[in-house]
Amino acid sequence: MEQIERIREMENCLDVSEKAIRELSEALSEFEEIQPQFRQLNDYYGSDQWMQDYSDDEAGKLPQDLKRGVLSEDAVYDLITENRELLVRMLRLVTGAIESDAM
Repeated sequence: MEQIERIREMENCLDVSEKAIRELSEALSEFEEIQPQFRQLNDYYGSDQWMQDYSDDEAGKLPQDLKRGVLSEDAVYDLITENRELLVRMLRLVTGAIESDAM
């Protein structure tokens, strides 16, 4: 029975790993595709243009029904920080995989 259990366990490892790798690949493709937009947002945040837009919003010059999450200081900053932390996490994962020869 040890052999049968081992094969079942390894089959489960294969199934779980295939699913996770496929989903990561899809997510990574989407992440790569949005990077030009992310860089555009990153450049906008804190720029003179962003400062003017922020000031105009504070002065009530923008339409009340305008979605303006991009003008909140925390939303964009938090996203930039999260993106950086994700990149560092991916780098550590790849480095660890190379060092352990798991590739």
